[in-house]
Amino acid sequence: MRLIVTLVLLLFVAVGIVLGALNADLVAYDLGFVHFSLPKGAALLVALVIGWLLGGLTAWLGVSARQQRLRRKAAGKAGGKAKTSPAGA
Repeated sequence: MRLIVTLVLLLFVAVGIVLGALNADLVAYDLGFVHFSLPKGAALLVALVIGWLLGGLTAWLGVSARQQRLRRKAAGKAGGKAKTSPAGA
């Protein structure tokens, strides 16, 4: 299994290198307060990382809110005395 994951990772790295080499042109960005230029490959990587971080944050907040609701519900059933483990789980 580890070999398959490594091979898939190497495949994606190779595809990323090829795409970066083929898209070396600069893209200009104007955000109103700052102007800068990035290669297309770097811009794509930045967009991917931002999307990954925002997706992870959204998933974490959703799970966190759900866990908090479940803890409140369990505390209400226990008469207000919620028992928690030392780890807080």
